[in-house]
Amino acid sequence: MLAPPKIPLRFYRNSAGTEPVRIWLKAMRRANRLKIGQDIERIQYRWPVGMPLCRALGGGLWEVRTSLPGGTIARVLFCFHDGAIILLHGFIKKTQKAPGDELRIACRRKKEIEETE
Repeated sequence: MLAPPKIPLRFYRNSAGTEPVRIWLKAMRRANRLKIGQDIERIQYRWPVGMPLCRALGGGLWEVRTSLPGGTIARVLFCFHDGAIILLHGFIKKTQKAPGDELRIACRRKKEIEETE
């Protein structure tokens, strides 16, 4: 049986060469990093994926929704560009609705990618 095709994954990189989502993930406890990584891998191998794991936010933005131990909820916002998944922004969710500031960061980064490539 053939394995499903894997969608390439890249971290958003700013003009200074920093990868904010990678830094955010590395600052987490190992168990949380692994859980988020498993959910991102599911997106890579099983796309399209719907709720409860993945949800469209509009404008080409998507979120990976990861429930962490202790009731904490992590979100990784991403888009598709040139056939790859681009991880734009990660945060710990504190309210029911996605905070506007978090969405604005992801939108700005998505726009930056589209304009530079």
